[in-house]
Amino acid sequence: MNMNLDHLDQNRADIAARIRSLREDNDFSAEDMALATGRSVDEYLRQESGEQDLTFTFIFKCARKLGVDVVELLTGESPHLKYYSIIRANEGLPIDRHRDFNYIHKAPYFKGRLVEPFLVTVPYQPESQHEDIHLSYHTGQELDYVIKGHLRFSFEGRIEEVGPGDTLLYDSGRGHGIIAIGGEDALILAVVIPQEDKPQDNEIM
Repeated sequence: MNMNLDHLDQNRADIAARIRSLREDNDFSAEDMALATGRSVDEYLRQESGEQDLTFTFIFKCARKLGVDVVELLTGESPHLKYYSIIRANEGLPIDRHRDFNYIHKAPYFKGRLVEPFLVTVPYQPESQHEDIHLSYHTGQELDYVIKGHLRFSFEGRIEEVGPGDTLLYDSGRGHGIIAIGGEDALILAVVIPQEDKPQDNEIM
């Protein structure tokens, strides 16, 4: 599912406005939210104003602090499916985030879910092939199943290469990152299993 830049900008502004409104409704200060999201107050305010890209980890932490489901911040609607959810092949909730990865949430309307499943397109970028892989941190575990393409996976300095049918399961609170290799984009199913935040929390993938 493609989204043009104007749509992404508006989507980011809408999410930021929901965060700000709920913060004010809960009488939380910017300092409270900065602490909950692991940002400086200045950085938090840039994100709350929509001036800076909103990562899924940031939105997820805001949702926890504000006592709402992350989908409520993303869409303005509350998840309502209680027992099961079906998202068809070409459907899902696009997540506006940075670093060029294309994230589609594959179970956004299931209420009380314990995991966050994403279909992730990892673009092949020639300039990244000889650079250090960006490492992310988010408490919990993550399972990545490779559907298409090939990836280079970095975990605290250890490098592995994986392809279609391979599965990664790891402690996502430790430094991890991926890039597409082999001259083509890669597609993975990423299942994020969150835990309570710790001070070292950073970004999902």
